[in-house]
Order: sequence, then structure tokens, then C-alpha cells
Amino acid sequence: MRTNTDALSRMAARPGGKTVFQPRDFARAGLHPEQVRRLVRDGKLQRAGRGRYLLPGAAPSGDIGLALAAAAAPAATVCLLTALRVHEIGTQAPREIWLAVDRRAAKPRIDFPPVRIMRFSGKALTFGVQKRIVDGVTVRIYSPAKTVADCFKYRNKIGLDVALEALRAGLNDKRFTRDEVWTAAKICRVTAVIRPYLQVL
Repeated sequence: MRTNTDALSRMAARPGGKTVFQPRDFARAGLHPEQVRRLVRDGKLQRAGRGRYLLPGAAPSGDIGLALAAAAAPAATVCLLTALRVHEIGTQAPREIWLAVDRRAAKPRIDFPPVRIMRFSGKALTFGVQKRIVDGVTVRIYSPAKTVADCFKYRNKIGLDVALEALRAGLNDKRFTRDEVWTAAKICRVTAVIRPYLQVL
């Protein structure tokens, strides 16, 4: 008898295949919710949070936390300290996944991994959004230049020293140009704050 996880294993085996499975994936595989519960009970499927599952023995990437967070909150965008880490700008290693959501949206219900929710609005919410696939999940993340501009905007929360380090490192490592960060600074309305540091650097 074929196991009920055969279809899931095939999804995982494809190039760029899935590591994180959600209810819609089970529906595609023809699995009823009761079958999913049985698979979890029998150890053939591992629950990784509300509505998110992994196959036992899966080898997720080092960014599985991003995939789990994005699966739970697909409209959210990775921002600030987590975006700096993903773009390899500076030395930040946050323990939480920093996510930006619309100021008017309900707070995402994410039981794992730990997240820090930030409220953005207008062009500051939509500008500079990039997409990448992590463990088979589409993850939205702000561009390097937009991330640095956000760091200056939220310097009271993360520290001006972090914003300055990110600006310096990003320019030195050519993660963005001065024009790109200036455009993002205009969107975030922090040109007056960032101008003197750009002139010095």
C-alpha cells in the first residue's frame, strides 16, 4: 500500500521543491484533514506551527524560519533587522523574524517562529518589495536600499548605530548605490536624517 505522503514527497523532490506544507498542499495531494491528523499522530508528518508541516527527515535551509513565517503571513514583508541579515548587510543576528504588515491589517497569528510585527503604510509598505523562494515558499522582503532607509526611519527602535552600520556596510559592499538609498529615503521621509551621513560616507 502506498503511503499517504507519496504525493508530498514528490512535491519535495522537485527542483526548488517544497519543505513547508500547508492545507492547500494537502488538498492538491488528495489528503483529507483527518488523514493529515493521522499522519501527524503516526510520526509521518511533523507539525511546525499553526497550519504548517514538515516531512520527517526533511533538510530545510538555514532560513526555514523565514519560510514558516511567510507561510503563516503571506502578505507580510521581511524587514529591518531580519532583512539586513538576509541581505548580509552588517552584523545583526536577530532572534525574531521582523515582519512589516499594513497598518490596518489584523495582526498575523504566528505561533512559531517568534516574530516582531511592524506597522507600515502607504508607499513605505509597498516600495522596494522583492520576492524569493525559500524552502518552496514565496517570501516577500524589502530590497537592501529600502531596508537601510527603514532602519533610519525606525532608528529609535533598533538604534542609530545599527542604521549607520547598515548604510556604511551596504555602500562598501555595493549592495546598493547612493541613488538607490536616497530614493528609498524619500519614500520613507528620512532624507533630512540620512543626508549628513551620506555626505560623510
